[in-house]
Amino acid sequence: MVLDVDLDDLLSPEAIDHPMRFYRRLRETAPVYWNPRWNGWVVTGHREVAQVFLNHAKLSSDRFAGPFGASLSGEASQYQQLFSFLSKFFVWKDQPYHTRVRSLVNKAFTPRSVEVLRPRVQELVKELVEPLRGGTEVDFLAQFAFTLPVVVIAEFLGVPPEGRYQMREWSDDLGAVIFVRGNDADRMRKGEQAMNELVEFLRPVVAARRAHPRDDLLSRMVQAVDGDDVLTDDEVIANAILMVFAGHETTMNLLANSMVVFDRFPGEWRRLRADPSLARTAADEMLRYDGPIRAMARWATEPLEIGGEQIAEGDRVLLVQAAANHDPASFADPERLDIGRRPNRHTTFGQGIHICLGAPLARLEAEEAFLALSRAFPRFTVHEQELHYNPTVVSRSLTQLHITFHE
Repeated sequence: MVLDVDLDDLLSPEAIDHPMRFYRRLRETAPVYWNPRWNGWVVTGHREVAQVFLNHAKLSSDRFAGPFGASLSGEASQYQQLFSFLSKFFVWKDQPYHTRVRSLVNKAFTPRSVEVLRPRVQELVKELVEPLRGGTEVDFLAQFAFTLPVVVIAEFLGVPPEGRYQMREWSDDLGAVIFVRGNDADRMRKGEQAMNELVEFLRPVVAARRAHPRDDLLSRMVQAVDGDDVLTDDEVIANAILMVFAGHETTMNLLANSMVVFDRFPGEWRRLRADPSLARTAADEMLRYDGPIRAMARWATEPLEIGGEQIAEGDRVLLVQAAANHDPASFADPERLDIGRRPNRHTTFGQGIHICLGAPLARLEAEEAFLALSRAFPRFTVHEQELHYNPTVVSRSLTQLHITFHE
């Protein structure tokens, strides 16, 4: 155990590589903690995090207003295309824009449309499992965790096959902006270039879907109608980019993080192999135990109280799901992996009006991946002696992961 930890340094090696330990210390110090370095409140208690997620009336998600908008104002004029389209992401907006766009996107992105994908996901997973055989070391991020979600979200959207992997590269450059990677000083310039390329690539595809709809998400988005309201081309493009990014990046990290956790709890791997019906609860337990999202940010539109602390209008608030999901006040034996855990009220997908739209797709991909991998391989070996993660406050993503699967 590290004795001297700077609880204000959210990008320290301890916070990045050992967040359970770091945020446990922080939660035990104060579940609602003023961090002068981040210049805002850090919320780590499960009850408090849930309270903030549900209070959208007083806590804004708008990243282009309030204290977050003020810090971006200088860069927005320099990187106009990047910020123009990021500002159309419905997840970063409040009512009424959020409600309007999400309602229209919901008409296209339905749970039923996701479940229809299951046979195709099963087929893809089967194809990706075969190269893992043979008992040789594989780059799991590149050979499995990267490929499955990028193909799934691209096919779901209706992105032309020739653009799928290029879109992933552009998405990665956007990730450095969205997740504020502390080791990439050039992230804004690369993000602007990536956004230019993505918009140029998607604009003719969206136009083609308006003229000749197909059975894909882009077609359903351009056809979505609520009264007289429809999504503009720029809104379709922006939120398609959001789905590519969110649908790929987070699921890739969920799959990789899960294999690390299963390596630490081999009894749960054997349990899943013996009882495949546990795949659904296993996916939710992995989302709780070491999910792909560490934290989400909000800011106060008016004064309020959270966990006994007085939050002033304009204060920034960081909701640390990684800590809330390990709060012993809400989860029995939270440091233990239990793939049959019920109930499992984890906060990884958020709550309230901003709950993650892509949750059913992430669960589906994780379930099918866990099923296929556990059936094919009784055990596996993670080769990294020490795991390292990308230095961001809001995401949990490994820098590398090498595994040998044993038949």
